[in-house]
Amino acid sequence: MNACLKYIPNAITIVRIFLVIPIIGTIWKDDYITAFFLILIAGVSDGVDGFLARYFHWQTATGAVLDPLADKLLLVSLFIVFGFKGLLPQWLVLLVISRDVIILLGAIAYHFITHKLEMRPLMLSKVSTALQIVLVILMAIHLAYANIPPWVFDVMIMAVASFALISGISYVILWSRYTVQIKSESRAK
Repeated sequence: MNACLKYIPNAITIVRIFLVIPIIGTIWKDDYITAFFLILIAGVSDGVDGFLARYFHWQTATGAVLDPLADKLLLVSLFIVFGFKGLLPQWLVLLVISRDVIILLGAIAYHFITHKLEMRPLMLSKVSTALQIVLVILMAIHLAYANIPPWVFDVMIMAVASFALISGISYVILWSRYTVQIKSESRAK
């Protein structure tokens, strides 16, 4: 098999990164049907690149970084544009972005202090991300096709906020404990 084939998932991921600009642009211009289809394409491409990488053993170090980066870039961009357009509360956008920044800075600090970095997302974090995805998909469906009742968004917003807050705090506690443990072990040697 051609060695270049293993880069197909990475190429798909890069296309997904480039889709962020037209997705945000179409939402900004109130072209919600086009935005919905572009979001759908981005979602399908995420599944396809993951499937190809796992099924054909085409995982690469680059893909391990690019794939979650593409996902986070799209999700954060959607939250920002929905916030600017008044479709999501700005406090929620700030909370979600702050959580991601805290996790990123915490991971960097943890790495510099301990010289280790194990990127294993907590289940709370996976639930938080899943709820964020459901919220933006519901918003895209609502804007493009269906009038979803406001109470659904109220429930989703509270769920996203709760899990963003709890998972962010959980990471800070976890990394603090790991750092203390590793520092204690290194002093004992």
